[in-house]
Amino acid sequence: MNKNALTAIITLSVLGIVGFYYYKYTVMESTPGENRFRLANKYLEDGNYDEALHILDEVLLGNAEYKEAHLAKAITLLQMGRLGESRKSFDTAIGLDNDYAQAYADRGILNDRAGQYEAALHDYRKALKLNPELAEGPGWLWRFLRNIPDPPPTIADRADYLEKQLRKPESERLLRVPELDSKQRMYKK
Repeated sequence: MNKNALTAIITLSVLGIVGFYYYKYTVMESTPGENRFRLANKYLEDGNYDEALHILDEVLLGNAEYKEAHLAKAITLLQMGRLGESRKSFDTAIGLDNDYAQAYADRGILNDRAGQYEAALHDYRKALKLNPELAEGPGWLWRFLRNIPDPPPTIADRADYLEKQLRKPESERLLRVPELDSKQRMYKK
């Protein structure tokens, strides 16, 4: 076999493998509605909440058991200020998987924003118990891609803070600091 034929075979093999994995992880759906879900997530990350919600509703019509779509819908509704609907979607996601740590973490953020601090603390602790890695927060690459130089507060930080504040007499508590609270990030899969 000559050198050019061997080079062509190796090149085509590498391209075939790369092409297969590209297709498998970007085009092929492992769950019905996954491609539309990815598009909705893109809209969510871009702040286009109405479009994200519209697509997520379509995805959930086709696959009501898609827990990640329920979580994304809950986050979208939370970002839109529709707390009651958001809570229902979080509860649905948790109902589909009682060990869904990200849903507990984000429902904790919802409870926190709604002023239900004991419930928020409970959800934060449950999320951390189910997945201790959530205490690390977003990694440096995630922050780099979103131009966030300093690590935002994690749910572990917030849970510790809430716990300390809830031990104090009610008149001495400081449970809301809007500048810091706005930096708290959602957890999605």
